[in-house]
Amino acid sequence: MFDIARRTAFGAILLLLMPAAVWLSGWLWTPGGNPSILLPLYWVTETVSQPWGILTTVILCGWFLWCLRFRLKSAIGLVLMISVALLIGQSAKTYIKSEVREPRPYVAWLGTDHQMNVEEFYGLKRKARSQQVKDILGDNVQIPHWLNKSWQNDTGYAFPSGHTMFAATWALLGIGLLWRRKHYKTVTFLMVWAVAVMGSRLMLGMHWPRDLMASVGISWILVTLACWLTERFIGPLTPPQAENQEIAQRDGE
Repeated sequence: MFDIARRTAFGAILLLLMPAAVWLSGWLWTPGGNPSILLPLYWVTETVSQPWGILTTVILCGWFLWCLRFRLKSAIGLVLMISVALLIGQSAKTYIKSEVREPRPYVAWLGTDHQMNVEEFYGLKRKARSQQVKDILGDNVQIPHWLNKSWQNDTGYAFPSGHTMFAATWALLGIGLLWRRKHYKTVTFLMVWAVAVMGSRLMLGMHWPRDLMASVGISWILVTLACWLTERFIGPLTPPQAENQEIAQRDGE
């Protein structure tokens, strides 16, 4: 348990570096960023948004199963364990959002620059909130059409970040489950992807840095527990002897 917690904690600290640096710098989101930068970030964030987040989950589950080489029964258990960790994280996110009720940066901007009553806005049903965002922005050339549509689809509260929790959970699962098998490329890819998702949430006006940091903390707790339960009840995270030769060949590449 301690070894798993140590590995995943190191990964969580790496994920926290970017939002912590942004928070300490005093940077605040403002509209009107460069579309050539924002559009790629939008597509990064879409890998987590529905329905693409389901495809991302299926692909990553399949890749994790291939990396771990579990037998059928253990593979089913692993998929269930990962699914439960993701679902608990998203459920916790929904509950915390309803309790904290923190406006998103773009909603705060609509309140200050477009005289929108933020409290009344969040008192509306989701469909009515989407319509209000559409009506206020209209054909505002400062906001790209695709970002306008993204805001209309994402009118909930900000704290914590569900997108960050999803990506951070996968990245930390990579460290917890795949590090001992030396799948370093996969772990590196997942960490870079998670940081890119987090950055996209900041740059698109969806979240504050503290939202991301809280999400990473929640993900770390869930992943540490999930990895410990996996090792205890599903299968060892250390590679079996038969797999050591393959790992040695991969190291020699």
